[in-house]
Amino acid sequence: MSIVLLVEDDDTLREALVYLLRREGHEVRAAADGQAALDALAPPLPDIVLLDLMIPVINGIEVCRRIRATFDVPIIMLTARNSEADIVLGLEVGADDYITKPFSTPELLARIRSAIRRSKTTAKAKPDDVLRAGDVVVDVGRHRVTVDGAEVTLPLREFDLLAVLVRHAGRVLTRPQLLKRLWGSEYIGDTKTLDVHIRRLREKIERDPANPTRLVTVRGLGYRLEEGSVH
Repeated sequence: MSIVLLVEDDDTLREALVYLLRREGHEVRAAADGQAALDALAPPLPDIVLLDLMIPVINGIEVCRRIRATFDVPIIMLTARNSEADIVLGLEVGADDYITKPFSTPELLARIRSAIRRSKTTAKAKPDDVLRAGDVVVDVGRHRVTVDGAEVTLPLREFDLLAVLVRHAGRVLTRPQLLKRLWGSEYIGDTKTLDVHIRRLREKIERDPANPTRLVTVRGLGYRLEEGSVH
């Protein structure tokens, strides 16, 4: 059984989601505002946070920022907004995924299962599981990344994305392959979140993100992380 922290100020939607999640076997902590959400982060910590952006007292962006500053728990943003700017903002402060309202029950449940599964897989990684592609090093067990010898801080989903790319360095990974590896075969959302993660990752590992040489686009196919050092 997983613990879900649900943060939603719409009473009707919150109650419906609590019922749905409990029916699926989850333990649910529900909060109607940002301060209540932060207060609910008591041991045992939740396995996942479903966080509405537009909540009172402390807004969802700030709540996400504060959670991510301390915990690696997966965070899925829930919002009626669907612009790329809003997606970027949520991901910048540490959200792992993004789902827009109205959403279908199967889609939400699939996203939750995928996020929890990926988080638990990362937590069980062997301490000596270190991946390398040139001067990009991913220490999976310690959740640590270095580029050119300098440590780079990545939120969970970007870390997972880089680990997949490094593990398959030199090979082209298509967008469907990346979506399946990161969100699972059940993923039924659009690809906008993947695009944002790719761009954000380039901003952190490329010397010139506008002209990437490490994480390159293979037009018409997908993306490839180069195997060797790039100068």
